[in-house]
Amino acid sequence: MPAGNGVAPGPAADLRIVVIDYQSGNLRSVAKALEAVGAHPVVTENPSDLDAADAVILPGVGSGPAAMQALESRNLVAPVKKFIADGRPFLGVCLGLQLLLDRTEEGDAPCLGIVPGRVKRLPAGLKVPHMGWNSVEFNINHPVFQGIPPSSHFYFVHSYYASPDDGSNVAGTTTYGMPFCSAYARDNLVATQFHPEKSGVIGLQVYRNFLQFARQAAC
Repeated sequence: MPAGNGVAPGPAADLRIVVIDYQSGNLRSVAKALEAVGAHPVVTENPSDLDAADAVILPGVGSGPAAMQALESRNLVAPVKKFIADGRPFLGVCLGLQLLLDRTEEGDAPCLGIVPGRVKRLPAGLKVPHMGWNSVEFNINHPVFQGIPPSSHFYFVHSYYASPDDGSNVAGTTTYGMPFCSAYARDNLVATQFHPEKSGVIGLQVYRNFLQFARQAAC
C-alpha cells in the first residue's frame, strides 16, 4: 500500500496533546503525524504533564518488559492509570496497546493491568515480526475509527499481540496466520496494534478522529 500525507490540518492546535516519551518508539513519526492533522503535541517524560493534558498518546516498539521498566523508572505508571481512570481520551499505539494488558509472555512480565488479558507471541511457524501492510476489520463503531472503510490497510511491526479476556471491546481484527486483536476501544480508551503514523492518509484519519474525540471530551 502506498503511503501519503494528504490530510488537511484540523482545528486541534489549542488542544494539549501529550505524547509519552519513555525511550521506546519513534516519537518523531507520531509527533509529525499529529502536526499534519493540526495538533501541536507535547513530547514529554514528565509525569506532571499528564495532569494538564486534554489527551494522551502512548506509542512504543520493542520489548514489553523493558518498556514497563522505563515507565516505572520515570514514575509514569500511576499517572497513566489515573489519566485513563479519570475518563480522559487515551490512545495506545503498537506496544502502547500491549502494555495495557495484565501480563506479557515476553519474560512473563507484568504490564499496566488496565485491560484484563495477556500479551502472547505470534504462533510458531509464522515469520516474525509481522511486518508490513495488512487489513483491519473494524467491529465497533467508535468515534476514533469513524469513516475508516472496511478492510482498510495499516502498517504493522510486531512479534506479540494483545489477547483481551473480554472480546466485546475488540474494535478491530487482523489475520496473520490467525485472527488477532489489532484495535481496542472502551469508552475513552483506544489502542491499535498497527502504526497509524506509518499508514499514510488512512492512518492520519485515525489521528484526526482521535483529536476530534479529544475536542468533544474537552467541551
